[in-house]
Amino acid sequence: MIIGILGGMGPEATIDLFAKIVRSTPVSIDQDHLRLIIDNNPSIPDRQKAILENGPSPAPMLIATAKNLAAAGANFIIIPCNTAHYWIEEVRRSVGIPIIDMIDETAKETARLCPSARKVGIMAATGTVQSGLYQKRFQNLTIKTVSPTDHDQATLMQAIYSVKAGDLSVSSVAIEIGQKLIQSGAQAIIAGCTEIPLILKTGDLPVPIIDATQVLATRAIEMARNEKVPPPLLRQP
Repeated sequence: MIIGILGGMGPEATIDLFAKIVRSTPVSIDQDHLRLIIDNNPSIPDRQKAILENGPSPAPMLIATAKNLAAAGANFIIIPCNTAHYWIEEVRRSVGIPIIDMIDETAKETARLCPSARKVGIMAATGTVQSGLYQKRFQNLTIKTVSPTDHDQATLMQAIYSVKAGDLSVSSVAIEIGQKLIQSGAQAIIAGCTEIPLILKTGDLPVPIIDATQVLATRAIEMARNEKVPPPLLRQP
């Protein structure tokens, strides 16, 4: 099976996902690695502005990029941008191959890895937090969520944009906000923006950190190696 990566949101996060797939795939020779097709499309409109400021919708370009991957031979698609999953159903209806839902997979993996957790902290971009993408998934699993205060969320968003600009020196910001979420009762932290795992690592906090990018990478490897994928949604007229 060929994995299609709908990337560019941002490029560093796309590289991180690609690297995690390569490093997590059991291999002994080059030929054991999985084939991937990456469309790194940084021209996709800002997801935060679309959700929070009524900016241009990224949906048309997400759909066009997904169709490029399908036409190039990808059997299924993964998207290394949490906030882009706000439009995942719209994109799914427009392409003939499956798209893995990173938000859903991360919530289920958190419940599996942390079965005793009753509250998790969400560290994500503001659009992801305010649209409730993770909150809705965890509510279905009867797990409560806690998010940063408005002030801390604004600070975290600045750090995320710093990472997008290539500055990885803002890890102290992520650690401090994570500690505050733990003080608010979080028993695990969701690194729910693809830039956050670049500045928040296992061991930085005294609770498990669930890296959504790693969850997505692992699920993609499982699907590609098993050569079993769910049937695609039918195209809408």
